[in-house]
Amino acid sequence: MPELSPLEAIQKVLQDSPPRKFPESIEVAINLKELDLALPKNRVDEEVALPQGRGKPVKVGIFATNEMAAKVRGTVDLVVVPDTLDENFGNKRQSRKRVNAIDFFLAEAPLMTTIGKRLGTVMGPRGKVPRPIPSGSDPAPIVQALRRSVRVRNRGKRTFHAPVGTRDMKPEQLAANLQAVLDRVTGKLERGRNNIESVYVKTTQGPSVRLW
Repeated sequence: MPELSPLEAIQKVLQDSPPRKFPESIEVAINLKELDLALPKNRVDEEVALPQGRGKPVKVGIFATNEMAAKVRGTVDLVVVPDTLDENFGNKRQSRKRVNAIDFFLAEAPLMTTIGKRLGTVMGPRGKVPRPIPSGSDPAPIVQALRRSVRVRNRGKRTFHAPVGTRDMKPEQLAANLQAVLDRVTGKLERGRNNIESVYVKTTQGPSVRLW
């Protein structure tokens, strides 16, 4: 089977997948090979900034002191200061709901220990552990980057998926995003592309198209 370029694969996916009555995502599925996934070095857990954006809103939350909270309100979707931790994450059910509603979290570095103790069991399995930032720093550039980012995470499995955009984006935009994800994953793997068995692209409910 001849290989397809990212643009060729995207074009074929859009051609072969009938439009749905809801905004579909475009996803890449990556199958790994010849890796001992029990070793942490072989696990993929990356934030990839997509050059053409996600095609849909991305929500960012921050755990901050009162001083930083005053600066970032209106910049992020959720601000949690130490005094409102119980209000936002009072029990496991509430914590799961709150964590699931936010795509990425940031936290001032001094708060990381408290967050880990309180929410580690909820945030860790979901790949939502906050990215620490120095106290007094300006998180605005990080927030802007996260709003066009995806988390690529295999959770110790050989097959994993990641969104590269939405169907209403231009094929060239989706192809650029797909290439960015593939570049990051191959750069992370011990033997690069030789550790990838196959790559597929698909819409949310459409058939898959193989690149490699």
